[in-house]
Amino acid sequence: MSNDKKELQVAALKNGTVIDHIPSEKVFAVVSLLGLEHMQNNITIGFNLKSNKLGKKGIIKIADKFFCDDEINKIAVVAPNVKLNIIRDYEVVEKREVKLPDTLHGIVKCSNPKCITNNEPMPTLFHVIDHDKCVIKCHYCEKEQSREEIAIL
Repeated sequence: MSNDKKELQVAALKNGTVIDHIPSEKVFAVVSLLGLEHMQNNITIGFNLKSNKLGKKGIIKIADKFFCDDEINKIAVVAPNVKLNIIRDYEVVEKREVKLPDTLHGIVKCSNPKCITNNEPMPTLFHVIDHDKCVIKCHYCEKEQSREEIAIL
């Protein structure tokens, strides 16, 4: 065997989703947000892996699971700019960078206790007013929240 071979840090995936380039401190927040602890799928979590871009990163591989846009939007709120790879038959068939959408529907709780969304059975709606700093504004009460203040539903 050649010494030039590089060792894979995480095993290959036949079919499923790879969430890569997660800041290490956000890995378990992503696990919780997606409810991965309740899934029966084979899941591999890499934590504090070496990364040229981030220094240290996390990676999550979920076998036979493909996420919908709402689930991906939740990731963007806590860990923007992660890479999402869709794998089919050991090949990457789609790559995308997770970005905050312009609006968040039913994902984030409004921090204003008087907001109608906290007092009536209706979904929340937020407009992203600063994508880089993750500042959002409630459509109903106009309360602004930054990433540190955001509570996911």
